[in-house]
Amino acid sequence: MAHTFRRCSLALIFITMWLLIKAKIDECKRGDVTVKPSRVILLGSTVNISCSLKPRQGCSPYSRRNKLILYKFDRRINFHHGHSLNAQVTGLPLGTTLFVCKLACINSDEIPICGAEILVGVAPEQPQNLSCIQKGEQGTVTCTWERGQDTHLYTEYTLQLSGPKNLTWQKQCKDHYCDYLDFGINLTPESPESNFTAKVTAVNSLGSSSSFPSTFTFLDIVRPLPPWDIRIKFQKASSVSRCTLYWRDEGLVLLNRLRYRPSNSRHWNMVNVTEARGRHDLLDLKPFTEYEFQISSKLHLYKGSWSDWSETLRAQTPEEEPTGMLDVWYMKRHIDYSRQQISLFWKNLSVSEARGKILHYQVTLQELTGGKVMTQNITGHTSWTTVISRTGNWAVAVSAANSKGSSLPTRINIMNLCEAGLLAPHQVSANSESMDSILVTWQPPRKDLSAVQEYVVEWRQLHPGDDTQIPLNWLRSPSYNVSALISENIKPYTCYEIRVHALSEDQGGCSSILGNSKHKAPLSGPHINAITEEKGSILISWNSIPVQEQMGCLLHYRIYWKERDSNSQPQLCEIPYRVSQNSHPINGLQPRVTYVLWMTALTAAGESSQGNEREFCLQGEDTAALGQAPDRLVHA
Repeated sequence: MAHTFRRCSLALIFITMWLLIKAKIDECKRGDVTVKPSRVILLGSTVNISCSLKPRQGCSPYSRRNKLILYKFDRRINFHHGHSLNAQVTGLPLGTTLFVCKLACINSDEIPICGAEILVGVAPEQPQNLSCIQKGEQGTVTCTWERGQDTHLYTEYTLQLSGPKNLTWQKQCKDHYCDYLDFGINLTPESPESNFTAKVTAVNSLGSSSSFPSTFTFLDIVRPLPPWDIRIKFQKASSVSRCTLYWRDEGLVLLNRLRYRPSNSRHWNMVNVTEARGRHDLLDLKPFTEYEFQISSKLHLYKGSWSDWSETLRAQTPEEEPTGMLDVWYMKRHIDYSRQQISLFWKNLSVSEARGKILHYQVTLQELTGGKVMTQNITGHTSWTTVISRTGNWAVAVSAANSKGSSLPTRINIMNLCEAGLLAPHQVSANSESMDSILVTWQPPRKDLSAVQEYVVEWRQLHPGDDTQIPLNWLRSPSYNVSALISENIKPYTCYEIRVHALSEDQGGCSSILGNSKHKAPLSGPHINAITEEKGSILISWNSIPVQEQMGCLLHYRIYWKERDSNSQPQLCEIPYRVSQNSHPINGLQPRVTYVLWMTALTAAGESSQGNEREFCLQGEDTAALGQAPDRLVHA
């Protein structure tokens, strides 16, 4: 790019100078400009410039009326009255400088007489790092070199190649910035050890210089073409334990190097092979993985250079039977005195464990006492729910299947996960670690500590009412740990119900807590939907705040009331938050006095704005319900 720009700039200078000389000087009809010692000089040299008028070309026969002026480009540098002018010029820059001599007559414009271009440059440096290459057995010999600093002059490069039997080839380059030439000849392998010598010579007006000779053989400079027609074959369609890579090469290739990697990896695996003859077996590929393959070639063990890498072959290895076992968890919920609902959940196998596309999961439910399989189910989901009897001992097994087989089943005995109080962890806490993670800590059970085999930390988004459709998350922790950082599916301004289970071989204990990764004051207060009178007190009922407006875990509700039209501060009652609570009694109100009531909610970050207002008048002995006065929504 830089070379192209310099070529264009030099051409533009030459064209501009030519136009200036032709237009302004008019072919020097009035006089001459001479330059000594030469119009091409070495950087730092001094030149003498003379300007003289031809006979009868002055302003008048009297020389003192002829004023000759010398310009360097458009800048006046010297003048003299008479028929001639002499000037000595130093410090000219590299490149081309234009000098113009003009005649100034009284009461008339200056008249161009003649001009001269002076080219300042340097002799060519010795070309360095001459190297030659032939791409492919049928390619041609090309050579490159480093020119050194720019001469700023027209410079000619001659490349010469000498071979056996006094054969000589020569190629010239008259490009000002030449550093590459193609001989257009092909070296053949008949005499692979025969020597060839290349040399490049640079010549301009100020001197010449030749590179050191570069001597090489056919094997030194021939770079094979990249291998082509690459393909892969798996010996057994059901296994990647052995596969063969095939390709085509030029006839003289002796060495190959292969590199391959999973498409999502940046690290290449490298293999060097000798006399492969276009095939090589690979033994360590992973199942159901897309790989990239590339191959390079070389003609000799020690001489020459490697070819460019081939085009990339992308291929996916076949599936194999899954390995590993599913991580399975469950929840129990009592339906009535004889039935219970079991909800099973499991996590996807990792890619390396699945070893293919998981098509379905097989769930087997068994009553252990009778030893009979009660239910078998195939599902494409990662959860399954069923209803079973509350009596008997139950176990489940879950496995994953792809097109080649199934994983080993994960077996779990269904037990009451929170039944053993002595196994319950204590001092459970949940603290924010970041916008999307919560640190859960606990203390081991006070008793039966040695019975704990592992802890399971379980969490799901708190959702008043039916929460069976809310996704469940869990992680397992060894018995010596007393903390866990949970981050899967954790969002800020959302409350989570967190349980820590301590599991022994046949029973479990648990403790729970609410936690959030980030919180702020709720966006709204509860909506009072009814107020009823019950034996001198009132019962307030409300609708829960929508989950998306709670902005974290609620800690308390506050019920405010005051007499209507009163300017006094309202009284309040603060109630600890419980998920299922939606009503609360208020005592001590005066009969036949109209009160205004409203509610707010609090998180650790602050109090919400108030919800709707309701009016109520306690009737005393006569039971009365509000509902006559309309609600009034008040904004904080």
